[in-house]
Amino acid sequence: MDGFSEESLRKFFPTSFGKQEKSVDVDAQIDSSKRKEVSVKPPAGQAGSELNAPETAGVADSENKQDQSSRKGDSDSDDDSDDSDDEDEFPVSHEMVIKTHDRAVTTMTVDPSGARLITGSTDCTLKLHDFASMTPSTIRAFKSVDPSEKKQSAAQDTHAVHYAAFNPITPGYVLAVTATAQPRVLDRDGDTLVEFAKGDMYLRDLHNTKGHIAEVTSGAWCPSDENLCATAGYDGTVRIWDANVGRSQKDVIVYKSKVAGSAGRTKMTAVTWGSQKQGSSDILVAAALDGTLVMYNGKGPFHRPVAEVRDAHTRDTWTSGLDISSDGRLVVSRGGDDTIKLWDTRKFKSPVNTVTHTSTSFRYPTSNIQFSPSSANIITGSETGHLHILNPGTLRPELVSPVTPGSPLISVLWHEKLNQILTGSANAETHVLYNPTMSTKGPPKRRHLDDDPTFTTGLSHSMAGDSVVIGSNGVPHYSAATWSARHPNVGLTASGRSRDPRRPHVPQVTPFAKSQPDEKHIRENIPLSSMRDEDPREALLKYADKAEKDPIFTKAYKETQPNAIYADLSDDEDGGPEKKKARR
Repeated sequence: MDGFSEESLRKFFPTSFGKQEKSVDVDAQIDSSKRKEVSVKPPAGQAGSELNAPETAGVADSENKQDQSSRKGDSDSDDDSDDSDDEDEFPVSHEMVIKTHDRAVTTMTVDPSGARLITGSTDCTLKLHDFASMTPSTIRAFKSVDPSEKKQSAAQDTHAVHYAAFNPITPGYVLAVTATAQPRVLDRDGDTLVEFAKGDMYLRDLHNTKGHIAEVTSGAWCPSDENLCATAGYDGTVRIWDANVGRSQKDVIVYKSKVAGSAGRTKMTAVTWGSQKQGSSDILVAAALDGTLVMYNGKGPFHRPVAEVRDAHTRDTWTSGLDISSDGRLVVSRGGDDTIKLWDTRKFKSPVNTVTHTSTSFRYPTSNIQFSPSSANIITGSETGHLHILNPGTLRPELVSPVTPGSPLISVLWHEKLNQILTGSANAETHVLYNPTMSTKGPPKRRHLDDDPTFTTGLSHSMAGDSVVIGSNGVPHYSAATWSARHPNVGLTASGRSRDPRRPHVPQVTPFAKSQPDEKHIRENIPLSSMRDEDPREALLKYADKAEKDPIFTKAYKETQPNAIYADLSDDEDGGPEKKKARR
């Protein structure tokens, strides 16, 4: 026993014997997904470091100086409390990492119910994830789709995915835009429903082409009509499509640049379609490579824009992000000139606010910016891999959270129902940020067969993978080890077994179907019950001699019953039927 301590022996031997039940440390599982660093100070040159409001620049500078002098003495004491308040205000305290792509994640979308996530990447694939089938040991995509693949040819070039979005009204449809001239409408399982037509590149008048003649850069669903969607492309057009008809677009918006030297044509870099909840019509906003923003009436006609802002961003810089607030009054744009600008649709002439924010559009042209579901905040990524949550009034950061430090954060999404923030980065990672107390938790759903803990291994704290279920919103659900404990409303069968809907019902093989009654009770109370296991033929043969000696049923016909007369056959005669002679 030398060299062994009492504590090491206690760890070696079990503390109890017999069958042990699985136990789950819920607090440990929550702590395992908690982020170590939630907020940091904004990096130099990012949003909020410089404020340039054209109409209120001087007033803002004087106010900032007064605020800095008055708050200088209290800043040190309030820093910790402010940081903790910011962390609790936004759903960023915990995270789940999904790495199913090989290259940068450029776009993502979640259906309105929060059950399915689709991510697009420069690896030319769409990955479909079902939150209900995920556990910590089985975080993966259940399907991979190449949206630019054609069935006619086996050898087909693949193209990067620029945009993908669920239809906000009918979640069964997904608009997918790749680096081709033909966008597609997919179903929620990734199968192609409609492929939009490609236009004739030899026609000079783009109004007469049936589709785009160059690469499509962006797209958007109509917020009020489930059948309409818009796409923008390199050919300088924004096209309105009926999602049920792919032969030709419904309307064409041909943008003619007024910048000298552009020959009237310029690429369209982004498009967004928003609604005004006060009852006004929808608005359609698009950005051009010459730095112009154009706004159209979302209901049409699209002959001329309602408002146009030239030099909204620097010419020949890629405006990658556009979004409209939920009330339809504000538009935010993220330009390739390292600026973020806020616009008022009622006075669409000059920006309300402008801040400096390093652009990633020269490397990743799909870098987006988005309003929160309530439009109380604006979220976007940065070149340094940080998530910026901005105040829409001042565009100053209310929280800067490191997600993938050192790797640019490209795509962001704030889901309304789940209250979770999803991010896609250049290192091929998708992060789902949430807060257990703030984010919505959906019920556990059907899981894959290979989620059995005997086939998979838990990730941390040596916990069984079967004890954790990722809900339809991506938040882990912590539950008991058995299926019946996670579903108490399902109940048990009469024999005490769990009524598991994943298994087909197998009836018990007993004479009385459900249970086996007492044998003594059957013998005493059920007449002729002893005959149920006998062979009927053998039972009748037992009474053959008795029936012949004392016929009960045939005794009345004994005198009149004829005698059977059988023909006697010799050994030489053939007892078979006579053959007919063949006719000659």
